[in-house]
Amino acid sequence: MSVVRDETRLVTVEDLSELPEKPGVRYELVDGEVIEIPGASAVHGLIVELLLRLIGAHVRDRDLGVALGDGTGYILSRTPDRLRIPDMSFVSWERVPGGEVPDEGYWQLAPDLAVEVVSPGDRAEDIHDMVQEYLEAGTIMVLVLWPRRRSATMYVPGATAREFGAEDQLDGGDVLPGFQVKVNDLFEVHTSRGSDAPSRT
Repeated sequence: MSVVRDETRLVTVEDLSELPEKPGVRYELVDGEVIEIPGASAVHGLIVELLLRLIGAHVRDRDLGVALGDGTGYILSRTPDRLRIPDMSFVSWERVPGGEVPDEGYWQLAPDLAVEVVSPGDRAEDIHDMVQEYLEAGTIMVLVLWPRRRSATMYVPGATAREFGAEDQLDGGDVLPGFQVKVNDLFEVHTSRGSDAPSRT
């Protein structure tokens, strides 16, 4: 992750949308500073895709709202502007503006659920800061997945972070009522044709 600094002024969300695209790079904003997020590994993408399928099916079956994959930007604060793009997110129908998903632009709200899958190059300090940003903006639950140790950390406002090991059962609480999954199952992705063996993340 690298920071692109403009020494003359803080960058706004509107400025961000005008930046030229770079293959394999996305942009986030932290207090008016542009952060370049490099493309993730294929295994990282498979974990996100699996998570979206699991949560997406639960959300659709119960008509809870919308589950969104990597690429959806949320404006968490303004002046200075803060924009984050979680690996996966969920927004309940009650929080969707006007009850209809916008067809363009960033969402001017915090998601009910934000999920981040930690990559080898991510710093723990950066992950912690990101979690706090979501919670302060109104996110009800932040889930951080740690592929290398097959574990998860759950954060909710006003409570101590909860750690879940590979064999622990993770539930959606008030955010995703009825959703349950064993943590290890979130990492059961396959990386070779015709193989039942999951990847070694």
